[in-house]
Amino acid sequence: MSIPGVVGRRLGVSNNDRKADADPQSFPAAGERRKGPSMTSGSASAPTLMAVMAHPDDESTSAGGVLSLYARRGVRTVLVTCTNGEYGDGIDGAKPGSAGHNAERVARTRLAELRTACAHLGVGTLELLSHHDSGSIDQVRPSCTVFADVPLQTVAEELGALIEKHRPQVVVTHEPTGTRHVDHIHTARATEAAVRAGGVAAKLYYAAHGTRYWTRLRNALREAGIDYPEPDRSRRAVTDGIDEHVAARVDIRSVVSRKRSALFSHASQIHTSTTAKVPEELWPTVFAVEEYIRAFDVTGAPIPEDDLFAGLI
Repeated sequence: MSIPGVVGRRLGVSNNDRKADADPQSFPAAGERRKGPSMTSGSASAPTLMAVMAHPDDESTSAGGVLSLYARRGVRTVLVTCTNGEYGDGIDGAKPGSAGHNAERVARTRLAELRTACAHLGVGTLELLSHHDSGSIDQVRPSCTVFADVPLQTVAEELGALIEKHRPQVVVTHEPTGTRHVDHIHTARATEAAVRAGGVAAKLYYAAHGTRYWTRLRNALREAGIDYPEPDRSRRAVTDGIDEHVAARVDIRSVVSRKRSALFSHASQIHTSTTAKVPEELWPTVFAVEEYIRAFDVTGAPIPEDDLFAGLI
């Protein structure tokens, strides 16, 4: 590994860490095979899928299908959750910053829910980086160092140590332009940095929520009598761009009920979830497929793909 300095220390940071560089990264060209590390060292390991997500519940919405699908196929699955989710709502609906909101209690609740979700998905190993949730732009930040303020290199080192430990051939994470959440962006950039610096993972994918995804979701909500507005022109341009770069479409119909059960395990947050508002009978249609952008690859597997392990097993 070319990212040193993490072995033997707790996965965390001090309050002296400085804010990470937030310069945007561009998409790879569709089908591009970027030069990367050999997968020789990782190929001898059991097939392993690692998902790196920002908050408890992101694993269910973004990668619940592939985590469950590949677990059922005998692939080792590892979930890395970067924050404790302190800026979620309290059990009683108390919002962050309000008098009734207790960040530590929220974190304990959300981590318990996360473990239940992992059981539904068949996740073999859960790793917690335990950073403080950064919250959204309109929320008051706490006095402690939040995840978005931890230098990118620090997070990449933490993830690099876990990649070295578990030796996944395939890693999935957030797509860095579409979610607009600072923790999702930070997670995606740090994950890509860790994958590129190591010599283990052969493929990295971004979970893609593009125009196709949001159109299916919007239509289902409207069918259920729930209004969901059309995106403005600038937002539509972003989601169209995501669709253009999708390289893999994985059929998850056989496990869609598990994905739903995992999402609903996050009971304290479910009232804020747009996905959860989709009627159960429409889930096999709306969420039949999970789409992914291939951000890094050393296999040369042809695109489009219907299997994240194409070219590997």
